[in-house]
Amino acid sequence: MTTSKSPLSVTVWAYAIAKESLPAYSCEKSNHIYTQHQLFALLILKQFFQEDYRGLVEVIKDFSDIRKILYLEIIPHYTTLQKASKRLLSSKKVQKLLKTTIQAAQNIEILKKKSSISALDSTGMEAGHTSRYFVKRRERGEKNLYQTTIYKTFPKLALNCDCESHIITGLLTSKGPSPDVVHFKKLLHQANDNLPIETITADAGYDSEANHEYARDLNIYSVINPKAGRPTTKLPSGKYRREMVEHFDTNTYGQRWQSETVMSMLKRNLSESILSKKYWSQCREMALKVLTHNITIVLPG
Repeated sequence: MTTSKSPLSVTVWAYAIAKESLPAYSCEKSNHIYTQHQLFALLILKQFFQEDYRGLVEVIKDFSDIRKILYLEIIPHYTTLQKASKRLLSSKKVQKLLKTTIQAAQNIEILKKKSSISALDSTGMEAGHTSRYFVKRRERGEKNLYQTTIYKTFPKLALNCDCESHIITGLLTSKGPSPDVVHFKKLLHQANDNLPIETITADAGYDSEANHEYARDLNIYSVINPKAGRPTTKLPSGKYRREMVEHFDTNTYGQRWQSETVMSMLKRNLSESILSKKYWSQCREMALKVLTHNITIVLPG
């Protein structure tokens, strides 16, 4: 699936998504200078242009067409956008906006009413600005050894995507390194609520009998790679994990790589770097990347 590169089209769709999901103002007694629809569209453009808040303000000054689309008479201060992100990217509002992007994809028929195969995976994001050359370079006087910079923690994004359309249907943000297996139930439940799933695939990091059982309780057929490097040749005792070892559905599991494609699209188009420094700000920024990804896919051409 291709993504749009037009900032004007992104503005139009982001504004429409916001109008469908959010009231114009968060409070009747607010000053009503900017609507939530305008501010959300600007936040999406921040990700689209890969700018910080100050940089986005300068972009908006130069793009009169964007101001016309958003009916923006006064250019907001960068702190206005920063404060808006805290209000507009709360977990409940993110879920509502995510569901609206899914419905928009269904309306233009690039996404079906039910996902035949979905893939679940997670990835780490870059939280700093250290150059790759600095992180990995040859030690002076050595021929084959490399220096490495080791990060204690990093922003972590887990997501579920429809394998056919590459639309993201569920997301969880956290701090890594952390085990994937504990996020399976919450992420699957969220994604299935947004778009019913027939089959779910995931790598060995999500392998557990309890996760298989949870998926089957939701009437979802689960294909999870059995953990590699098991210390014994004995078959697992659990019903579904034993099934994965004895009759592993290789063809269906092959679709799991679509989640890797979505991760690559996110990082190539919207950058793998997270500009925010604080934990909750990083979570909001990762959620905004997911929403921007969906909006750029929904766009025609």
